[in-house]
Amino acid sequence: MIINILTLFPDVFKPLLESSILVKAQKEGGLKVKLIDLRKFGIGTHKQVDGRPYGGGVGMILRVDVIAKALHEATKESKEAKVILLTPQGKTFNQRIAQGLARTKQLVLLCGHYEGVDERVKNLVDGEISIGDYVLSGGEVAAMVILDTVARLLPGVLDKQATQKESFSTYTLNAKPYTLLEPPQYTRPEEFRGTEVPKVLLSGNHQKIKEWRLKEALKKTKKRRPDLLKED
Repeated sequence: MIINILTLFPDVFKPLLESSILVKAQKEGGLKVKLIDLRKFGIGTHKQVDGRPYGGGVGMILRVDVIAKALHEATKESKEAKVILLTPQGKTFNQRIAQGLARTKQLVLLCGHYEGVDERVKNLVDGEISIGDYVLSGGEVAAMVILDTVARLLPGVLDKQATQKESFSTYTLNAKPYTLLEPPQYTRPEEFRGTEVPKVLLSGNHQKIKEWRLKEALKKTKKRRPDLLKED
């Protein structure tokens, strides 16, 4: 999988790409990440990438012509590239969207900045994604979230079971699919400050453990995220 990231600040991604799961994804998961500096496509001697909004207003807007040239660079080797604009106005990112993105061959993440992008940029992208109902200084943090989330889903990066039964995975209850939070997890010591690991987890009975985990996942979801309990 190839992920191209269009940004004014490519250097902020380098520590992430050299750490933890992202290193493994690049070595064993077939992930290739290319950082494309939007400034490279700026206009004139000063490589201007933004302009004041027509009609007045505060702040600067990223230019559509600059972004169009950058997108041409990012997609010229693949007509199948899926282009995503990162904006607080986009569809809220979740695990299901991540799973869909992980199945694409090439992904382009366009990081907005300043007061946003020229509205005509939206004619150049395939979709818009937000990571929450709040405003960031730019799309770089959102791109990092998507990059990390998608990378860990690639084949060869993590054990398949590690991503099948975690929070926001799909469980089947009464022959119907539901999205649940991950059940409680425990490790050594067996007792800590008066709280013991549930006996069923020490029993070795895999069927009972499976049933217990499903029951606890449902209980936790009802308490913390009842909105998830609608049918998929």
